[in-house]
Amino acid sequence: MYGEMDGGTHDDWRRVPDVAVAGLGLTELGKVYDRTASQFAVEAVHAAAADAGIELDEIDGLLIDPGITRGIGLPLQRDLALRDLRLLAELQSYGSSAGVMMAQAAMAIGSGTASVVACVFADAPLRAGGSTGDAYVDPALRVRPGFAGMAAAGGLLGPNVGYALAARRHMDRFGTTSEQLGAIAVSTREWAMRNPLAQLRKPMTLADHQSSRWIVEPLHLLDCCLVSNGAIAVLVTSGERARSLRRPPVYLHGWGQGHPGYPDRADSEFGLVTGARQSGRAALAMAGVTPEQIDVREIYDCYTFTTLVTLEDYGFCAKGEGGALAESGALAPGGALPTNTGGGQLSGYYMWGMTPLSEAVIQARGDGGDRQVGKHDLILVSGNGGVLDYHSTLVLSPHRRD
Repeated sequence: MYGEMDGGTHDDWRRVPDVAVAGLGLTELGKVYDRTASQFAVEAVHAAAADAGIELDEIDGLLIDPGITRGIGLPLQRDLALRDLRLLAELQSYGSSAGVMMAQAAMAIGSGTASVVACVFADAPLRAGGSTGDAYVDPALRVRPGFAGMAAAGGLLGPNVGYALAARRHMDRFGTTSEQLGAIAVSTREWAMRNPLAQLRKPMTLADHQSSRWIVEPLHLLDCCLVSNGAIAVLVTSGERARSLRRPPVYLHGWGQGHPGYPDRADSEFGLVTGARQSGRAALAMAGVTPEQIDVREIYDCYTFTTLVTLEDYGFCAKGEGGALAESGALAPGGALPTNTGGGQLSGYYMWGMTPLSEAVIQARGDGGDRQVGKHDLILVSGNGGVLDYHSTLVLSPHRRD
């Protein structure tokens, strides 16, 4: 059904090359001020290579997500002392970039363009003594000429306002409540408390969420994600080669993108339906599975509302029922639909789409420790960028395709 709705079939899986994540590298993440973005990136790629058990000079493809500060770019090749690369590109799809890089790496390996591709995100927007809010303020929003400046003149500065508008529209249409968003924040924190890498591990109650200050109504402080410095890299190679390396392969079974391009009009579906619907259907069809078969969900959670609407769009509940799903406890440890098992971006660490991707690799390998989900045969990973503008989806598994 999912494939047919997008013009495909469940036979789409036959087109997927045999590729896998063979290495994962994470730097120290969070309020870390002693390294540049480039230094973080070099450290992460070296760690991913060591994790896989390969030499750095075996990497012949490098895909780079430069983050918000654009602190890394094509010169990262020289910083890594990589020679004669067969694939090199900066890739910017905002929070959906990790999923897009994975798909590009898979296609490059499947076509023979490259054999080992490093995908890396690094950023260092935090400054000692500065606020996390300052890290994501775009001065260009304040100086747009003509009609392009109308949004800024009306106070639409930064993503907080856009996501607040989206959440309010969903609330008005479906009766979603702030308490239901708070249930997502609480369940995500419960996962983070089990993750030694998470930035926020202090217990949180719904009362804590409700009493946290407003950022932009209806979003409280605890509805909003962290800002972090650091880097994460993954190495992607053929399944055949990955099976001979140091760590268990994590296979890519499907991918998809969805970019709705909603106009700024009242009759658009902004805030109600996102590109996760399109990208999710494509990825699930390519993998030949349905939402009911997914064991673990690693959802891009820049805001609690993003988690809610993405779960709806993927089909884990009916449209408008995301709030009730969150309230049920299904997303928390011990729940029926374990979601954002490392604490996500709300409580874990904020590395754009590499946050959900890295946790998916950890879960697929069985490396989650106290937070490890018992059944993890199929793991869904989402990416989201802009204000619900750009979406990617991956389906990963510890098992190769039959």
